[in-house]
Amino acid sequence: MAEESRARRLGVWEKYLTLWIGLCILLGLGVGRLFPGVGPALAKLEVAHVNVPIAFCLFWMIYPIMVQIDFRRVVAAGRTPKPIAATLIMNWAIKPFTMALFAWLFLSVVFRGLIAVEDAQQYRAGMILLGVAPCTAMVLMWSYLARGNMGHTLVMCAINSLSMVVLYAPLAGLLLGISGISIPLATIAFSVGVYIVLPLAAGYLTRTLAIRRRGLSWFEHRLVAPLKAVSMVALLLTLVLLFSMQGNLILRLPGVIAMITAGILANILLVFALAMLLSKLFRLGYEDAAPTALIAGSNHFEVAIAVAATLFGVTSGAALATVVGVLTEVPIMLMLVWLVKRTRPVFFPGTISS
Repeated sequence: MAEESRARRLGVWEKYLTLWIGLCILLGLGVGRLFPGVGPALAKLEVAHVNVPIAFCLFWMIYPIMVQIDFRRVVAAGRTPKPIAATLIMNWAIKPFTMALFAWLFLSVVFRGLIAVEDAQQYRAGMILLGVAPCTAMVLMWSYLARGNMGHTLVMCAINSLSMVVLYAPLAGLLLGISGISIPLATIAFSVGVYIVLPLAAGYLTRTLAIRRRGLSWFEHRLVAPLKAVSMVALLLTLVLLFSMQGNLILRLPGVIAMITAGILANILLVFALAMLLSKLFRLGYEDAAPTALIAGSNHFEVAIAVAATLFGVTSGAALATVVGVLTEVPIMLMLVWLVKRTRPVFFPGTISS
């Protein structure tokens, strides 16, 4: 009876996730509005441009996922070149250039006359910095929700972290027309440590010790379900924190936020479709294609914010555009999770959509 009750509670979390997300966004906006000092105070708690409260929540969002990973699949994924190649192509050969295209199209053509030319250039720069930074952590949650191959996702998070050190500066410099961009190595190192290394080590130890001491049945029925609930709660708490810290921008500059979001969303939808088509071309199954598409759509906003603040200033339009990436990351990516699951029969006919 206790296990059935726990399963029902978890089902409620997953079944009505959209409702909880909406409520948490409203709660975050309400906290930021009613207690305007809370957001700035939380935003100042940073290490290497990575917000500590957000990092804490993301750890508890990702750790339960790591616990569920069979690490033999990680080894197998590392030996499979096609998903890795597809993800690298999307992240470094396509997505940064399509983001630059949409940044120009929306801010300098579609919304021309609604934004000052100087502001439009700043917003475009921020969108480009966002598009060049591939996600290295939160995509683990998106892949998990989409029933993707977690081994592939984890391997690509590691590869993205390493490739960003080498490719971010020259590619961002090329698209911005700026040379000598400084890569925030401390930001990359700290975020990788908190978002990947620590939860990976904790998850591996938890899984190994639990199965060794209590058995696989106890692990799957008594430990995994509560940790799934913890992961969902951490995701929702992340939303509350994000919108309490930065949500006042939506209330203060709704038009600008909407215009920047439109360009980001257009790029996400395009790279999603291209990633799914590329996956079909590479003959990948759904479990590998889903994380490929989700990784392509997600961004490492901490790195983008750090670079934008360094190059253009904390109060610049470029920094504002990267903050919009923070505000839209969770809602848009959850929409992408829904989209990848709904389009599964289209891209992979004959498979069962979960």
